[in-house]
Amino acid sequence: MTVVIGVHRSNPSLYHLSRLGYAEEELAALGETVTWHPYTDGVRTGAHLADGTIDFGGTGSTPPVTAQAAGHDIVYTAVSAPRPDHGALLVPEDSPVRTVADLEGGTVHLAVGSWQTHLVAKALDDAGLSYATDITPARADADSEAKLRAGEVTAWVAQGAELAAARRTGGLRTLIRTGEVISDRSVFFTRRDLAEQRPELVEALTRALRRADEWAAAHPREAAEIAAADQGGAVEDWETALRALPWTIEEVGEEFLAEQQRAADIFHRTGFVDRAITVADALPRKA
Repeated sequence: MTVVIGVHRSNPSLYHLSRLGYAEEELAALGETVTWHPYTDGVRTGAHLADGTIDFGGTGSTPPVTAQAAGHDIVYTAVSAPRPDHGALLVPEDSPVRTVADLEGGTVHLAVGSWQTHLVAKALDDAGLSYATDITPARADADSEAKLRAGEVTAWVAQGAELAAARRTGGLRTLIRTGEVISDRSVFFTRRDLAEQRPELVEALTRALRRADEWAAAHPREAAEIAAADQGGAVEDWETALRALPWTIEEVGEEFLAEQQRAADIFHRTGFVDRAITVADALPRKA
């Protein structure tokens, strides 16, 4: 078969894997081929799996939860190690906002539906506030940093090279470091039929991901040059961002499942998803 792997810019492991040929090598050993399906919105990963557009994808923590809530029968295959410095919630340096509780009534720019929703919803929940009623979440765009600096929004979740660039420019303050609230892992998942009928394919793709991560860890400057040339931004900011990542692929474990379940419960309680789910249902069934 030809395995279609989804790739988007927000998942660094899959992004670099798509450029290194390791997936092609690992699946060729099984007599299979690979094609890549580029797309821009990682939130669509569950839907792309469900309609057969892709066979395998990766995102942050939120999209697999929303995929389950939408009724898509996904299976977790692997996760990255925690990425505590991948992102941060920023406010202007002179902002009166000093704690998460001070966000009440404010507008927060973030990538709605991504791991950033998990970050903000969990931080608010820990502070006794609700993502649904106590802030106005707004979809981040190319002008989010400028709007924050101009005082047009209360806070902004930045990640990767854009976070490195914002910190280098100065004038902003970190209200929340991601690792203080959630583990922010990369999460890899597939459809149940592929996971249970062709587990050797999943194992091969996981090996390929590990190889790609090992390459990126050993070649951060080259990885940064690839990303900057394709996505824009300064190579130095990309290198700062990529060096902050763990570049380690792990098995799906109890700690990860527990964190995902807490996220799912918060999302349901605040109405971000319309039904309760059991995260552990997205594991392969035992034969």
